[in-house]
Amino acid sequence: MQIYQKSLPGGAVLTGYLREETAEMPNFNIRPAVLILPGGGYEHCSTREADPVAMQFLQAGYQVFVLCYTVAAAPLRWQPMIDAAGAILHLRRNAAALRIDPARIAVCGFSAGGHLAGATAILWDAPPVQQALGTTGTEARPDAVILAYPVVTAGEFAHRGSFDNLAGNDKDLRAVFSLENQVKEGLPPFFLWHTVDDGTVPVQNSLLLAQALTAHHVPYELHLFAHGIHGSSTCTAEVNCSNPHAAAWIELCTEWLAGIFQYSLR
Repeated sequence: MQIYQKSLPGGAVLTGYLREETAEMPNFNIRPAVLILPGGGYEHCSTREADPVAMQFLQAGYQVFVLCYTVAAAPLRWQPMIDAAGAILHLRRNAAALRIDPARIAVCGFSAGGHLAGATAILWDAPPVQQALGTTGTEARPDAVILAYPVVTAGEFAHRGSFDNLAGNDKDLRAVFSLENQVKEGLPPFFLWHTVDDGTVPVQNSLLLAQALTAHHVPYELHLFAHGIHGSSTCTAEVNCSNPHAAAWIELCTEWLAGIFQYSLR
């Protein structure tokens, strides 16, 4: 396995876990990619939602990258989204060297990282993002989106801390970052999972997004588990959140993504 590290222009750090090129497995020298965005309330990037998750997708046959995006100097405004979109842009523009398929790049986010992942798919054409990156097309947009107990809404069921760190007291910016109100047709497919008794980011966040995706004919898959604490990542003892039932999200997700990308090791 090759470890890849790159500092992006805004200061975010991209770490890649790449399967080696080999003549023994010629059909898998080029692989789809998954970009992981850990949570942390836009205050820090959780280690529990970084490497442990990366290893799951690496095992499933993907080239995997973890982005430590900007979390300093709140309100952050558009900078985390510029970081995430910039990471996707970097992967596409360096696809050959990284041995990835530029048409099959998924983004996977947890909690506030889920908000950021959703924003890369929904707000990809926002002028502050495209102007910062110097893009005009869809080059910085993901091809599939995986959201784990995501922060979505700035409304009644908001995770206030995330929106305070992201938008401060700017009501207009909070409204823009309320993702359920920004969904439009033509978005990439979504996979969402949440626990019903999440005490930190209410399950209504995923439900509101699913409702908006339905209204705009965006394909998605939603899984709700009855019990589980917020921030449970892989739902294993390794991340101090053992929940064997909810841990099924990993297999469900990799099966879903294999179907979306028409990709399987079997």
